[in-house]
Amino acid sequence: MTDQYRTDGKARFDDIYDMPDPRAYFDALGPLNYDIPQQAMPIFTRLLERHRARFSAGAGVLDLCCSYGINAALMRSDLTLNDLTSHYTDPSVANLSPEEMARADREFFAQHRRPNGPRTIGLDAARNAVSYACQAGLLDSGLAEDLENNEPSSQFAETIEGVELITTTGGVGYITDRTFGRILQALPEDSTPWVAAFVLRMYSYDEIAIRLAEHGLVTEQLPGVTFHQREFASDEERDSTLRAVRARGLDTADIEEKGSYYATLFLSRPAADVDAEPIEKLLGDITTAR
Repeated sequence: MTDQYRTDGKARFDDIYDMPDPRAYFDALGPLNYDIPQQAMPIFTRLLERHRARFSAGAGVLDLCCSYGINAALMRSDLTLNDLTSHYTDPSVANLSPEEMARADREFFAQHRRPNGPRTIGLDAARNAVSYACQAGLLDSGLAEDLENNEPSSQFAETIEGVELITTTGGVGYITDRTFGRILQALPEDSTPWVAAFVLRMYSYDEIAIRLAEHGLVTEQLPGVTFHQREFASDEERDSTLRAVRARGLDTADIEEKGSYYATLFLSRPAADVDAEPIEKLLGDITTAR
């Protein structure tokens, strides 16, 4: 495996994940039809709407591996991921400085903000990306911390207080049960957030589910539904992914063999919530047409 690829076979995009602004990110991932944030939005919207009492004023969403605040932008505005891609790849913004881009974004997103959007907190080890998302007004709070290798900072617990929904649309594989455990340990003992994770099929979620169970959360997988993440960047990436998915005993026909990464959804909640409304009842009507 060359330095173009991670040890799990995924193409490296390290150079775009922590830039001063998101333009290079969208330039690189746009042509690969990266769309997992858009795929996830109906799910996140349903989770936020279904239990309005839980996600009340002041409650928050913690987005893991938040990057430049893309999930937050979609949750807090009427914009689509295609809108964001067009915005950041438009020739009219190509020569702006990062500071000018951030100012333009504050105005742009203010025009599209939903009046009842959730309070959003982003966590990512990429300091520049988190900083930009805060400057542009996409995140209410940002935490540039690496919880895989470090304990949370002194302000971490205060920042995530009130979090009711934890989301990620591609973080698993970069983060493990260590990060999830440290987050839940930092929350008040009586806190029972829901955790919604879109996980590439090449990765197991078992260890994370076990860690969540230690904090009273029951994990369900949405059965029979896959979500497109992005196209493979190369034949090498495709081949290594097919091997990894098949090694997990999963069939790749008409899924990864079509040329793209696909994810499955795991939802973790207190047992009482699962008993009251299992995942298929909660989400079935917005996924059956997929």
